[in-house]
Amino acid sequence: MTAISIPAPSTELFGYQKYWAECFGEAPFLPMSREEMDALGWDSCDIIIVTGDAYVDHPSFGMAIVGRLLEAQGFRVGIIAQPDWHSADPFKVLGKPNLFFGVAAGNMDSMINRYTAERKPRSDDAYTAGGLGGSRPDRCSLVYSQRCKEAWSDVPVVLGGIEASLRRIAHYDYWQDSVRRSILMDATADLLLYGNAERAVVEVAHRLARGEEISDITDIRGTAFVRKDTPTEWWEIDSTRIDRPGKIDRIVNPYVNIREMDACEKQRRDDALYGVASDEADEQALQFNPHPRRDRDRTVIRLPSFEKVRNDAVLYAHANRVLHMETNPGNARALVQKHGDVDLWFNAPPIPLSTEEMDYVYGLPYARIPHPVYAGKKIPAYEMIRFSVNIMRGCFGGCTFCSITEHEGRIIQNRSEESILNEVEQIRDKVPGFTGVISDLGGPTANMYRIACKSKEIEAACRKPSCVYPGICPNLNTDHSALTQLYRKTRELPGVKKVLIASGLRYDLAVEDPEYVKELVTHHVGGYLKIAPEHTENGPLSKMMKPGIGTYDRFRKLFEKYSKEAGKEQYLIPYFIAAHPGTTDEDMINLALWLKKNNFRADQVQAFYPSPMATATAMYHSGKNPLRKVGYKSDGVERVKDPEQRKLHKALLRYHDPNNWEMIREALRKMGRADLIGDGDRHLIPATQPDSSRDYRAPRRKNSEQAHQKRTGKKKILTQHTGLPPRDDGGRKPARPARGGPRSKRK
Repeated sequence: MTAISIPAPSTELFGYQKYWAECFGEAPFLPMSREEMDALGWDSCDIIIVTGDAYVDHPSFGMAIVGRLLEAQGFRVGIIAQPDWHSADPFKVLGKPNLFFGVAAGNMDSMINRYTAERKPRSDDAYTAGGLGGSRPDRCSLVYSQRCKEAWSDVPVVLGGIEASLRRIAHYDYWQDSVRRSILMDATADLLLYGNAERAVVEVAHRLARGEEISDITDIRGTAFVRKDTPTEWWEIDSTRIDRPGKIDRIVNPYVNIREMDACEKQRRDDALYGVASDEADEQALQFNPHPRRDRDRTVIRLPSFEKVRNDAVLYAHANRVLHMETNPGNARALVQKHGDVDLWFNAPPIPLSTEEMDYVYGLPYARIPHPVYAGKKIPAYEMIRFSVNIMRGCFGGCTFCSITEHEGRIIQNRSEESILNEVEQIRDKVPGFTGVISDLGGPTANMYRIACKSKEIEAACRKPSCVYPGICPNLNTDHSALTQLYRKTRELPGVKKVLIASGLRYDLAVEDPEYVKELVTHHVGGYLKIAPEHTENGPLSKMMKPGIGTYDRFRKLFEKYSKEAGKEQYLIPYFIAAHPGTTDEDMINLALWLKKNNFRADQVQAFYPSPMATATAMYHSGKNPLRKVGYKSDGVERVKDPEQRKLHKALLRYHDPNNWEMIREALRKMGRADLIGDGDRHLIPATQPDSSRDYRAPRRKNSEQAHQKRTGKKKILTQHTGLPPRDDGGRKPARPARGGPRSKRK
């Protein structure tokens, strides 16, 4: 394969001539009311951002990054946060924007934010002041967009954020158990920006300010829009020529424009009607060059239409596979998918930000606190991250249940060491309540900082969905020295007492650099380190694209070795997923036995959550594996869709809970595994219920406490058996933004 180099952006983020309104200067907070606008001397806003989250002026919140970035370009930016969506009036509070409305659901998909994996409504919302649920509608970016159009029908609406990004294409919706149209179609918006969209939003703003029509902006990477037909200068390839799923509708020529194909078909019908003979080997009435020189920048892949993927689960899996093959900005081609009588067009993914651009984005004048309108009410998501620093973006892990790669890309975008240290000093000097502890230096993952492919040419040409599965790619540089040095320099800053690492650790990478593991374990673990092996069995792990449990054991040995050398009592807290595609009941029994053998009692467990556009979601819906060539006769994937089976899988993760024993006993007997019922060490659960669940303690390995005390010189603590560290949030695990959010803690 010939390597395709990533083209350099025409203008860097800080290379635009500023809009005239820069004369108003920086706002202490982006205004949320007319009174604030008056105080700033504004008669109107150029851009209004409508968001489903409370407004926190912090770079971990999307509306703050986009708003401050546009402000730095010279635009006047207002914020409408969590408006009452029952009428258009709240969307008029800041007046009519001069350029466009920017609409986003917030840091999470609104459906994942609102509902559990069992489709039950949540009572809380971590991104709302006071933590109460109900402050945003379902599919809120769709609803907000419609209300913006009701308020000002002639103002362009630009969709962005995680919800729009992951719903940009025809997608399976877990809550309706059906395939929905692209959110762009239902929202009646004018343009959709997907992924981290700093480049796109800045260019859109400047072009609209120059007087361009929103309908004419069709050449920006990372955008999706509606058009009637493929432009004549583009070559079109049918996706089934790239990855044939089986018997398909015959096409005339894989490079023929759709308009031309229609003309060919009309000519053929006319010839048949008037008795004109046709050559069966070539039904084309029009002649085309069958082997044109394909310019990747002018090539578009036609996916099966919305109507086809809605009615054919195999074509849905095929479309998902092709979509994920076209995610590398170095070689990705545009995609198109017909919805009814129009085409939905997806330009190639955005070019990753350079280190200088990342520093520019994170160095903007954030207040780093919630807007004063919230009058001291706690916003749980902010409380979690206010002393943390995002050092990078992206993830090349490719876990199929996670949407980070689809949203942020697999190429790691790094900040400079200087930029990160400056932010730590700002936290120390400006953020109220700082006690000297940095709660996290991380991002989507804790340890991908400055890790990349050894060759830019190979990186630009690669189509692998993961750089670390089934093993670590030999072209991947796994040197953690830059991160180790960053940890050391951060600890040395005056006023910094402790630096913790709370982002999810990619332990299969960490074991390749024992020096990093030693640094992490010696200085940056607060007693417990959370990691996510997700399962112990190869069946589900192969569908997750996660390493085998042997890699976890390698990391555990290093962790225990360096903890002992440091004279610290520290514990690993592993996370596991129940009911993931590819998981059988036997797999869950084996996982439960592993948990019991290793004395882990999970306090809270996570069932697989089919998020929009994820590869595992395509498995869940179609029963096919898009990691391989998809066909009608290809092997299926075990799916856990029955509610009772999902309950059983979760119950097996909590094998120690007497409330689950009756269900587990019944399942074990049906499976012929009654040998696991009894009161001995080799049994999973007792044969009878205890008189009082409160007094019950699950059987442990013989002399496990004595063995632990002999090995470490210390007694075991109860927390290891519960599987979770003490929490300051009442013991409840917050709804995690991990299924795609920019501050995902799980990896």
